[in-house]
Amino acid sequence: MKKALIASTALVLTAGIAAADVTISGYGRTGVIYYENDTDENETQVISRLRMNIDAATSTDQGVDFGARFRIQWDQNQDDNGKLNAGKLYVTSSGLTVEVGNVDTAFDSAGLLYANELGSYDRQVGFLQGAFFAYDSDAYDDAGRLGVAAEYSIAGATVRASYVDPDQTDSTAFVGDNEEFSLSVDYTWNERLELSAAYVTDGAGFEDNDIFFIGARYAVMENARIGLNYVDASNDSVADAGNSIALYGDYTLADGLTNIEAYITNNDLDDKETDNAFGIGVNYDLGGARLGASLHRDYDENVTADMGVRFDF
Repeated sequence: MKKALIASTALVLTAGIAAADVTISGYGRTGVIYYENDTDENETQVISRLRMNIDAATSTDQGVDFGARFRIQWDQNQDDNGKLNAGKLYVTSSGLTVEVGNVDTAFDSAGLLYANELGSYDRQVGFLQGAFFAYDSDAYDDAGRLGVAAEYSIAGATVRASYVDPDQTDSTAFVGDNEEFSLSVDYTWNERLELSAAYVTDGAGFEDNDIFFIGARYAVMENARIGLNYVDASNDSVADAGNSIALYGDYTLADGLTNIEAYITNNDLDDKETDNAFGIGVNYDLGGARLGASLHRDYDENVTADMGVRFDF
């Protein structure tokens, strides 16, 4: 009787797991980051991150997919680490996905917005995008924050729209409490030309913080790409970002494992030592993991470098 009860319980639990597809994904990375500075902080530090996405999904008999996500993230030198972040729910059908909660915002999801990042840490200096809401890996500062986002893909094009209310309960008055709206469009032609554009109004909840982005990348060869990005954040008084332009590219060696990346950026803000910043990096594919390193010089003419390893699961 006892064995039968145990077997029945196991069967019920297994059936529940099968009905709801629960997965854990994410990545880990660790290494050394150097940043030249005139402060008392150590210029060289070991910096690590562990990210775990917990996803649960199910499908109806009509072919509609429902799902949800939580994230656990730990970052070296950050306070209040390792807790579940604010969650999101989503529904997908016929190429359309709608999210509610801690959503992936349209502006932050633009396909080429971060295309000039280098190395295992995916870092860059100089291309200043401004302040805007994004999927938040930490707990919200305001429990009343509401996000709604939609994404639709068809024939090589992806269109996104998002809305974020920093406090839908109106229980807290704080700077940056305006509603943010953003749009983005990505298009890939013939697997060679990528186009990306995005716009956000009242970014990060700040009035008149309107930001525009446009980018393009072209595969000049099967193993080489070159891109050009531009962002107008001249109305952003929060992050003091100005207007930035980035020329970047990458080249994969004949071994198919080593990828070399580089960029140069220009920004029109006046309070800088130089108008140009640049970086060069390399990644080596280990199959499920990669070794990476990068070297940069920022607008204050300070040098920063990193070297590390990243693995995805």
